[in-house]
Amino acid sequence: MRIGITGATGFIASNLIPRLHAHGHTCVAYSRPVTAAKQRPGFQSGRPVPGCAETRAIGGDSLPDVSALDAIVNLAGESIQGYWTQAKKERIRSSRINFTRALVAALPRSEVRVLVSGSATGFYGHRGDELLPESAPRGTGFLADVSAEWENAAVAAEQHGVRVALLRTGFVIAPRGGAMDKIRPLFRLGLGGRLGSGKQWMPWVHLDDVCGVIIHLLENENLHGAFNVVAPHPVTNAAFTQTLAAALHRPAILPAPAFALRLALGELSSLVLDSTRAVPERTISSGYTFLHAELAQAL
Repeated sequence: MRIGITGATGFIASNLIPRLHAHGHTCVAYSRPVTAAKQRPGFQSGRPVPGCAETRAIGGDSLPDVSALDAIVNLAGESIQGYWTQAKKERIRSSRINFTRALVAALPRSEVRVLVSGSATGFYGHRGDELLPESAPRGTGFLADVSAEWENAAVAAEQHGVRVALLRTGFVIAPRGGAMDKIRPLFRLGLGGRLGSGKQWMPWVHLDDVCGVIIHLLENENLHGAFNVVAPHPVTNAAFTQTLAAALHRPAILPAPAFALRLALGELSSLVLDSTRAVPERTISSGYTFLHAELAQAL
């Protein structure tokens, strides 16, 4: 397949592209114009993205050029890291929802048959110990609202005869890149510990499985709807921190109180304090076998 990748220079997409190539697919990268201050080193809009046959610009008032594509993997979106000012929250929202709407609006002029579009386990909100398969209703809060609107924008592609699969992705762990690059150095210094009570459930997933699920959804024509991209065995935050500390042969003895996290991070603290016990019920029943099902082995 000839597959368009939005967010092509991001953490997940940059790891996905060589794996798609290994499966015999051709990738077309999409990038948006950014200021020099925010630009990734060595990358500019319109310049080739490694592993991709072509790079196309997105942004402005024009619709994305999705001609001559068979599929799209939509991973574009403003990073959720950083203090959530109103301006930051609007960028998080518009970069996902408004862009996905524009992408879907361009589909009638294309040959695209499948859209695999990003979402997040934030869809479920703070739910305590409740098990959350894909059939569970949406929760409340900013991330739940954004995720639900983002999904709705993608599902509109079904009106054009496009198969749509949604990726409700959890906390991604990997040898390099992503949030783990910020967490790992603290634990190596012996400064890691549980966040808040540590009882909140943490839906984690290894990067290998994120890419594996995406390829699985692209290549299986009968799969559509929402899929939890999380390992089969979620853990509490306390268990995660203890397992990571053990993997690095360091102690995990410095807890971060919830009130301090809320004071320091504002609304962003919900990302680490909310409890989301998501399980990949539909993902497993679709025939996908996780490469990393247990946290200790994954780490």
